[in-house]
Amino acid sequence: MKNAIAFFDFDGTITCKDTLFEIIKYQKGKRALYVGLIKLSPWLIAMKLRIISNAATKEKVLTFFFKDTPLQDFQRKCDEFITRKLPRLIRPDALQEINKHKQNNTTVVIVTASAENWIEGWCGQNHIKCIATKLEIKDGSITGKIDGKNCNGVEKVKRIKTLFQLEEYETIFAYGDTKGDKPMLSLAAFAYYKPFRQGRSDYNST
Repeated sequence: MKNAIAFFDFDGTITCKDTLFEIIKYQKGKRALYVGLIKLSPWLIAMKLRIISNAATKEKVLTFFFKDTPLQDFQRKCDEFITRKLPRLIRPDALQEINKHKQNNTTVVIVTASAENWIEGWCGQNHIKCIATKLEIKDGSITGKIDGKNCNGVEKVKRIKTLFQLEEYETIFAYGDTKGDKPMLSLAAFAYYKPFRQGRSDYNST
């Protein structure tokens, strides 16, 4: 049997801010972000009221800011973001926890609803596996749509189980900070909810 595996949500768990809005700000500028959010406010409010889904809202946001952006240009700026901006958004305690797992030969996996374009490179730099939302590409450009399903909620569990035989691991850890992480947390013997904020709390441990 393999020793252990640890699943980490990214936005809000490892980072101190939502990276979708940070990548928009980096690529389009702060003013463009705020103007866009005002125009998108009906959909954002509808999402908060649970009238429309997170995935539908995310597609509205991505379409507004990135539709018809050439993938090559988009990815180049995502790679710049990973190097220049993302390190300042990482919670030190989260990185310390990840490194502790790696030192113990635990398999570490990021499982995130954010797009792989601005997550996968960071995971590669840190020798971590990555499960993330994929963006639809047509004719070499971003469409604003999600390719497949948004990697959130039960979809996180489905993606995990597709890639890993969990019964092969002696111990499973999971870390998250929203209700969209709770299905993933339910997989773990040691599950931590909002673990790297003041007042770390165990969601479940057995």
